[in-house]
Amino acid sequence: MLEAFLPTDVKTRVSLVHLSLLIRSSSYLFSVDLLDDSSQDNGVQTNQYSSIAPAASPVAQEDPFTTYFEEKVPIPENVNQIFSFRKLWAFTGPGFLMSIAYLDPGNIESDLQSGAVAGFKLLWVLLGSTIIGLLLQRLAARLGVVTGMHLAEVCNRQYPTVPRVILWLMIELAIIGSDMQEVIGCAIALNLLSVGRIPLWGGVLITITDTFVFLFLDKYGLRKLEAFFGFLITVMAVSFGYEYVLVNPNQGGVLKGMFVPYCAGCGSQQLEQAVGIVGAVIMPHNIYLHSALVKDVKEANKYFFIESAIALFISFLINVFVVAVFAQAFYNKTNMDVNAECNATGSPHTDLFPLNNDTLQVDIYKGGIVLGCFFGPAALYIWAIGILAAGQSSTMTGTYSGQFVMEGFLNLRWSRFARVLLTRSIAITPTLLVAIFQDVRHLTGMNDFLNVLQSMQLPFALIPILTFTSLTSIMNDFANGLVWKISGGIVILMVCAINMYFVVVYVTSLNSVLYYVLAGFISVAYLCFILYLVTCSVCKLH
Repeated sequence: MLEAFLPTDVKTRVSLVHLSLLIRSSSYLFSVDLLDDSSQDNGVQTNQYSSIAPAASPVAQEDPFTTYFEEKVPIPENVNQIFSFRKLWAFTGPGFLMSIAYLDPGNIESDLQSGAVAGFKLLWVLLGSTIIGLLLQRLAARLGVVTGMHLAEVCNRQYPTVPRVILWLMIELAIIGSDMQEVIGCAIALNLLSVGRIPLWGGVLITITDTFVFLFLDKYGLRKLEAFFGFLITVMAVSFGYEYVLVNPNQGGVLKGMFVPYCAGCGSQQLEQAVGIVGAVIMPHNIYLHSALVKDVKEANKYFFIESAIALFISFLINVFVVAVFAQAFYNKTNMDVNAECNATGSPHTDLFPLNNDTLQVDIYKGGIVLGCFFGPAALYIWAIGILAAGQSSTMTGTYSGQFVMEGFLNLRWSRFARVLLTRSIAITPTLLVAIFQDVRHLTGMNDFLNVLQSMQLPFALIPILTFTSLTSIMNDFANGLVWKISGGIVILMVCAINMYFVVVYVTSLNSVLYYVLAGFISVAYLCFILYLVTCSVCKLH
């Protein structure tokens, strides 16, 4: 694993504590080694803060699992400084990799729909969701820093076999759903960039190869891979920032929508969109998150939080760009308005917008088409480049989060090739079938279902993380205080209630008795398992 080390002039010697902690971005494990006082016996590592010892893995001893995390990163040492930019730079990386989860194609689609449906009125929901996501990820980081294990490993040691396997399956569903959104986003981007020459099914097949290509990037070192993902984030920032400058939204409206929690004149459609923003931003597998290179626990918390806050602020700005563009240009636009504009510019996609006065409904495909009709071909192609970067950046994070979720929950180690082949095959099969036998509207429509699927998995990350970080038997002096317990519980109840509402709205829109009955049975089992987790939490806390 990645080893951190001090410069040679450090007088005291310290041993290495292994720390692994998941991130997403739809989700990726940043595995590092901590500098701290620890002991290691027979492959079992412990530290002074944790009462849990990670189990040794005989499989790992026979066939070491390797990733690009094996590079050593120096941590500058200056005990006289309260804050050091050099140290912050050493910690920089995992937070930005984690922030990719906030910029995947599912989030981008939620952003543009929010702008088109509600204008600037829901920007405060986006801001609040991002802040809540940061606080939840801070809890997961504290768990990893103190225990030396990531959330999946702690779940493995705290839950019996059957609940543990169910938890693993739920998080795997979330990862596969996120993977499908990345496939859809990349396929649509390639179709737009090639002016339709690459069919959607062809774009889906291309995404099979890109993941395996990225697996070879770990041979070039941690910092180079982090730089590559930084480049993709920069591409998104430049692409969507260009659209923002081009459209030139009302800055007063943007600021008002961001900081004034209101939604005057909003109805059920806007409420559903607000729920969709929360479901898209706060993703379960991203709670199984990243860690930072640390020298001691307090320093780890400080630099992790600063770096994560900076990374999420950048991702928030990119999301704001997308919301503001569609809020300024397409809020209250009708299909007839767009049809007339596309027809005037000679667009071959006028059939996407029927001749009626219904409010414009957009997705990541139609969003690019509409931009091209109103602002020229350059706007369309730059939009497609941004979507492609969003899909590609999320690919690798999903690969590693899936790898370590399986390892943590099941003590099962697969090769990266086998793991990627399984996950990507499951994600591509239904996507490819829809791309071949249906049209782009059905393909982008899958994003709604996938957002529902991921929102349903949220309790299976939120309940364990709040429980474990509140237990003094695990966290010792770093356990959550009363304020964190109460506020965390309120946030979890609120998020779960919002997402359950999202699920109910989606199921009722299907207008099928069979779906209602099936959803009823699933809901009963789902709520029973959540009740079990809550009961376990209460018992552990008392």
